[in-house]
Amino acid sequence: MTSFAGPGFSRRGFLKAGAAVGGGLLISFALPGVMDDTQAAEGDFSPNAYIRIDRSGKVFLIIQPVEMGQATYTSMPALIAEELEVSLDQVVIEHAPADDKRYANPMLGFQVTGGSTSVPANWKPLRQAGAAARTLLVTAAAQQWSVPVESCKAENGAVLHPESGRKLGYGELVDAAAKLPAPGEVELKDPSRFKLIGTPAKRTDGPDKVRGKAMFGIDARPEGVKVAAITICPVIGGTLAEVDDAPALAVKGVHKVVRTKDAVAVVADHMGAARKGLAALSIKWNEGENAKVSSGDMLKNIKEASKGEGVQARAEGDAQGAMAKAAKKVEVTYQVPFLAHACMEPVNCTAHVRKDGCDLWLGIQVPARAKTLAAQLTGLPEDKVVVHNQLLGGGFGRRLETDFVGHAVEVAKQVDYPVKVIYSREEDTRHSTLRPFHYNHLSAGLDEQGRPIAWTHKVTGGSIIARWAPDRFMNGIDGDAVRDACGPYAFPNLAVHYVRHEPPKGITPAFWRGVGHTQNAFMVEGFMDELAAMNKVDPFTYRAPLLEKHPRALKVLEMLKEKSNWDSPLPAGQGRGLALTYCFGTYAAQVAEVSVDASGAVKVHKVTCVVDCGIPINPDSVVAQMQGGTIFGLTATLFGNITFKDGRVEQANFDSYRLLRLNEVPPIETHIINSGESPGGLGEVSTVVIAPAVVNAIFAATGKRLRSLPVDPTQLKQA
Repeated sequence: MTSFAGPGFSRRGFLKAGAAVGGGLLISFALPGVMDDTQAAEGDFSPNAYIRIDRSGKVFLIIQPVEMGQATYTSMPALIAEELEVSLDQVVIEHAPADDKRYANPMLGFQVTGGSTSVPANWKPLRQAGAAARTLLVTAAAQQWSVPVESCKAENGAVLHPESGRKLGYGELVDAAAKLPAPGEVELKDPSRFKLIGTPAKRTDGPDKVRGKAMFGIDARPEGVKVAAITICPVIGGTLAEVDDAPALAVKGVHKVVRTKDAVAVVADHMGAARKGLAALSIKWNEGENAKVSSGDMLKNIKEASKGEGVQARAEGDAQGAMAKAAKKVEVTYQVPFLAHACMEPVNCTAHVRKDGCDLWLGIQVPARAKTLAAQLTGLPEDKVVVHNQLLGGGFGRRLETDFVGHAVEVAKQVDYPVKVIYSREEDTRHSTLRPFHYNHLSAGLDEQGRPIAWTHKVTGGSIIARWAPDRFMNGIDGDAVRDACGPYAFPNLAVHYVRHEPPKGITPAFWRGVGHTQNAFMVEGFMDELAAMNKVDPFTYRAPLLEKHPRALKVLEMLKEKSNWDSPLPAGQGRGLALTYCFGTYAAQVAEVSVDASGAVKVHKVTCVVDCGIPINPDSVVAQMQGGTIFGLTATLFGNITFKDGRVEQANFDSYRLLRLNEVPPIETHIINSGESPGGLGEVSTVVIAPAVVNAIFAATGKRLRSLPVDPTQLKQA
């Protein structure tokens, strides 16, 4: 067992114990990275997480991350339960209120679920809090029995005194424990003694989801609620000109037609009537400056912009000098398209605006931002806005935005009852925020043996950070856009540049599962494969010398080569492709096996994954995340593309914005390496590597190199 004084527990005192309302024990603590020493010195203790144990022994955890399918509500309780010595089903998670200061993500500084940070951010703090609660309960029992604390132990939600055989459940001790001062120092378990962490566990949110009891944003039904179907100007950035209410109001069940600056909503008793009323309307739009915007023009513009030098984001050695002396220089361009999120639960928000307050019911990754926007639109103080956050039916970055909240509030301002505004699948696709369109230049200088001695990567595209977190857009560089621009490789001479080129106004570059990593890893791993093939070197062998600073990556590759049967023969027409990443604190690699038929259609036969995410909290969740991320990324690799014509998104429902179907999903085999390191993030990792693994496999199968996505069968079609 190792001793650890938690961040601020003894040094800054950021933990307090006391009685919960109605009796029981309340442990309130501040996650690190949120409060500064000045606040601490002034005694301004504002806890951003809580453990409450009631008199029945039930443990309640109030914490910042929300559940959107990534198993947060299983992994977070496991961290508490491990140190508190209770079973996983004894811990209940409650949604944290919307509060950017008190419930800030300790790694990011504000209230947000994203960036694969939930486990890394809470790995130590939640264990420390659990250990503190355990310490108080054991101390309370020892005092009641008048025995040394060291002679007692916690086990299965109770404190035992083995020598006398006495036992008290936590529920019997909480009132006494609440009167004790918080421990100044807590002792955490050595990983060798873990009982829950690292052990497969069933999802705590699974049963309610299977039974239909789980509450998502779209399920919210406050008293008196009505439903609104909405249509937004089909031309990006356009506005409403005029609409005649009469055809919609003639539909039974329709109550009102609501206008906003750029949309029309029909409010009705139920969605059927709302959709029917909306379809009956003849709406005129002001199409504005984007009426002629097309994907072809945007490609032409970004190509031209990419000729600029840009801003240097990273430099090591002398890339320009090494490139001039290289025995061979290779230059390529890669591009990736706009992508929508296509969450299974279309974006929605239920809003009730009154003179004295506003309530929102929705599922969102940034509840405090939703609260702030509602306050701005209604003119209410923020403390008069209440966000009832629910489970998210998929997030992927789409619910890091608040545009749909704005529409719901604007509609709700014009009625005197709660109204649930739901985007149709078509509206969701056509008005989604989008992963940026990027057009990148990469070059490598090779020595006489074909090894890279210089590497340059110029990233060109719109900036998410400049809009979403402008205080972090520094020196003209979008840190997310240039992530993974050289992969995990140690090139002796390196230069990375960023050229900011925004799409037409109204097209919003936004986070998408893996974001910058998904774009740049596709390009870097594709280019690395090109270099290996050019020099007739095995892709594993070619990468190894560049990974000397990453022994964990080398172990991942070593296991992957074995588990994928890399050296075994494949049937004619099939090929294997490799891709590696180090992202979100996790090392992962995949091998994809594919074939291409005469029409150019690609079939993925198998995907083998090896992942080192440090200590895996729940191996079952690791496997699920690798599978889910692979399917999500494979969908984008084969089909994902948002295109524009006459200012309009051309895709709508799943017939034109294709998802991978059940019969198209290949077997996905996952192998986990427990390196014993602190956990890294996992929710976006496999989305990062699947695209390059597939295109590299296509090259192995056909000899044709793809440098753009999605995969275009016409380029692979046999003559």
